[in-house]
Amino acid sequence: MTADAVRQTDPVVTTPYGAVRGRYENGIAVFRGIPYAAPPFGPRRFRPPVPPERWDGVRDAGAFGPTPPKPPYSEAFARLLADPVVPGDDCLNLNVWTPEPGPGARLPVLVWIHGGALTRGSSAVPVYDGRAFARDGVVLVSPNYRLGVEGYGLFPDRPANAGLRDQLAALEWVRASIAGFGGDPDRVTVFGESAGAISIGALLAAPRARGLFHRAVLQSGPPETTDRDKVRRMVRRMAARLKVPATAEALAAVDRGLLLRTQGEVSRLSSPVLGGPSFGIVVDGDLVPRDPLEALLEGAAPGVDLLLGWTSEEYRLWLVPGGLLERVDRLGAVALAGAMARCRCGHEVPRGYRAIHPAASTGELVGQMVTDHLLRVPLHRLADARRGHSRSYVFEFAWPSNVPRLGACHALELGFVFDTAEVPEATMLAGEGAPQELADAMHTAWVRFAVAGDPGWQAWDTTHPVRVFGAGEPHTVQGPRDRELALWTAELNKPASARGPFGGPESTPASRPRAGSPARAVAPLSAVRRFRRSGGTPRP
Repeated sequence: MTADAVRQTDPVVTTPYGAVRGRYENGIAVFRGIPYAAPPFGPRRFRPPVPPERWDGVRDAGAFGPTPPKPPYSEAFARLLADPVVPGDDCLNLNVWTPEPGPGARLPVLVWIHGGALTRGSSAVPVYDGRAFARDGVVLVSPNYRLGVEGYGLFPDRPANAGLRDQLAALEWVRASIAGFGGDPDRVTVFGESAGAISIGALLAAPRARGLFHRAVLQSGPPETTDRDKVRRMVRRMAARLKVPATAEALAAVDRGLLLRTQGEVSRLSSPVLGGPSFGIVVDGDLVPRDPLEALLEGAAPGVDLLLGWTSEEYRLWLVPGGLLERVDRLGAVALAGAMARCRCGHEVPRGYRAIHPAASTGELVGQMVTDHLLRVPLHRLADARRGHSRSYVFEFAWPSNVPRLGACHALELGFVFDTAEVPEATMLAGEGAPQELADAMHTAWVRFAVAGDPGWQAWDTTHPVRVFGAGEPHTVQGPRDRELALWTAELNKPASARGPFGGPESTPASRPRAGSPARAVAPLSAVRRFRRSGGTPRP
């Protein structure tokens, strides 16, 4: 077949900005690298996204577009997590997998927001290939968005949350364009993991995102914002190393490679377990007018059904690769004191965890405490608050990786959700021999949720049903984490003066004292510092 004949059989779709030519791959129409916003550099650096310029003719969409600037993973994480780099400035682009391009199909749509601590990741990661969703009748869209200082730096001379504004722009593109690719703009589900789920939590509560999606999946990430001071400290540390003012104008003049290296250096000791300065979504009075969890607990996003969940041993991805789990074990009581400070809790919480898990090591106790504090407590509260208003479904991924010591760690479920567990990049984290029947079950549940809003198990109610995806058949367990979560409920219900000696600036809405409560005492800095100096690793 000649090149001209091949081009004639390729799928072509017209978007509001011009026509794009994709490729048929095993019967699936795939479009890669479609710009949804203009390149965010030059005079647009650190500013909110603007629409792309229109183009004439047919733009080729056969290859992934440029990925946003990002530092590489550390060597320990790079062995487990693929993060391809595609050079170029036109990084605000997205990909579409569809079984039936054309405005008559009106298929359900899934929009994937990738994770990576808002500093790494992209839509080009092979684990996120959308072919299985398209095979099963769902249009899959995966956008890139700005990361790190480019997307989440906080400056006096630019609006905040540029990366989140990119995601909003991508959803607006979906609303305007997806019908041409066979999708139904009135049946859009957003789903994301880790930082992607945190982003979706913010978008759920954002008035400007209302109506752009109709269901949401939050995997291993709760609705939350980052304290503005933590983000400012990150920017100021970068500026100090670079010897420039902590402004967008000054940082925009720095060589891009040097800026990324500096970002990697100053974030080295920050992680979900250890805390510390970090980039994150902040309350900005505009796109994010208030804390998203508080807004959702009070009824924001009514009628949007949710699928929420976590892995059994999230913390193992944060603690195992760099050997931090062993160092936490060696620190013993100091590590527990650091965890109490991180979680703003009294001695009753670690004592309760020890009673529930008598055989656990110190590192395992610390990891589970922090996981519950950061993830499970706020997601449980969210599911509880939405009973009677919209449906919530809760899951736990419990299959342990075949890579030694990783267990059922953070991000392990992704190859199963996308049904890509066989690709080499998925086996980096899961090992060889991941069970296909587990991928079939998880992927089918996500498809069912996108199609009908019901993944196939009991909706959340007072019995706390959790669908467990692990060894053997998926099954529903009533309240599998209720004993641990009761410890946090008791802690939150104490008078502020009785909550123990730990406190400080780092908190989440799950642990934040109620308005008007007396301030809690400051954590012993020696415990926190020794805990962090034990060996921080970059947040995945």
